[in-house]
Amino acid sequence: MFKKLLIPKQIVTVNSKNDILTGHAVEIENGVIKKIAPVKDFENYDGEILRYPDYTLIPGFIQTHIHLCQTLFRGFADDLELLDWLQKRIFPFENSHTKNSLRASVKLGLNDLISGGTTTILDMGTLRNQEIIFEELTASGMRAFAGNCMMDQNELYPSFRESTEWNLKSTYEWAKAFHDSNNGKIKFGFAPRFVLSCSEKLLRDTKAMMKDFPDSVFHTHSSENKLEVETVRRMTGKENVEYFDSIGILDSHTVLAHCIHLNDTEVKTLKKKSARISHCPSSNMKLGSGVADIPKYLKDGISVSLGADGAPCNNGLSAFNEMRLAALIQKPVHGPTAMDSLTVFRLATIEGAKALHIEKAVGSIEIDKKADLVLLDLERADQPLQLDNSSVPTDENQIYSSIVYSASKENVKSVLLDGNFVVNEGNNLLYDEKKILADAKKEFTQLLKTINN
Repeated sequence: MFKKLLIPKQIVTVNSKNDILTGHAVEIENGVIKKIAPVKDFENYDGEILRYPDYTLIPGFIQTHIHLCQTLFRGFADDLELLDWLQKRIFPFENSHTKNSLRASVKLGLNDLISGGTTTILDMGTLRNQEIIFEELTASGMRAFAGNCMMDQNELYPSFRESTEWNLKSTYEWAKAFHDSNNGKIKFGFAPRFVLSCSEKLLRDTKAMMKDFPDSVFHTHSSENKLEVETVRRMTGKENVEYFDSIGILDSHTVLAHCIHLNDTEVKTLKKKSARISHCPSSNMKLGSGVADIPKYLKDGISVSLGADGAPCNNGLSAFNEMRLAALIQKPVHGPTAMDSLTVFRLATIEGAKALHIEKAVGSIEIDKKADLVLLDLERADQPLQLDNSSVPTDENQIYSSIVYSASKENVKSVLLDGNFVVNEGNNLLYDEKKILADAKKEFTQLLKTINN
């Protein structure tokens, strides 16, 4: 048994009341939050006491659309629209992955995510060697839903696909091996890439496969790009969401990345089926895909959460960047009060947990939840002033404003997974950054040689 007591300046709970607590401490026992109470209630505490008088404690960020396999390609697929980006860069790169290059990419991504305060992800892997991603997720201790990217057709890059039978067999074997592994921290995310790369049989049979794996999710792309939508319409005679609904894959365990180009009927269908949307604003802007109407989706009661997507389509995996952009890109159209900072912060935490059906375990700082926590230093000259004089009236929501509009990865001081420090006072305890960078350079150089030959 291990026990520790965190005493921060303030606790941003993200509970149902959005309580912000000062003068309180969080007791952690065996990785679980056991008590949240005024500091005076722990006068004779017999565990480790950690005091952070200048730090703000928040829940770890939850990102619901990531491509760890692509981190190696950051900066090598810029200034292209989606289908060109896939055809000219990403598909050739992913197709050339070796086990070693994939491992290097995943380590780079996990280092980036964890250092930035992300503690749970939904990851879409690549076509082959998915066990490498699971091995690295396990070693990191991160909470994750993950699965191989399924593709049985590919007009953009024909060599990057496998047969329908191979996809289904391999996927089932990986799910059997890794679903609910690492003490339940890792669950399988079935991940057909998108309509253009998946036959109807692959999509249907993948959805049917999920019955053997309780608490798994179905994770795919939808309606990201206008040309993609037009091609899907030509192939199926239907819009993306309409097609998904017609083959029976929409429900509350379906997470659709992007959903930029939806018509009113599709929006109503998503609400009716309780399907989830993962909003990736930086990727959508960089690829020129468009701006999803998130205020409408939220008003209609659709589950929305945030994801950074892959590093080559945003050049970073920062939850802070996604929060800031998620708020800002809506305001020119919907007005300055749209996507307020509290709403956006919840999308990055508890709403991400709800999207994955793990809100009883993570997403907020509450008793009996896992101690996946982040300590932020907001007492910096480049941040909004954190006033200490309680006699001066201030806006309670100012803390969300500071985090969403002003903070960045630089403000993350410590990160805990299951109550264990993986970043402590700015030092990543999991990865030697110089080593993983050197390994990444070596592997990517070899990958480029393979492609060029």
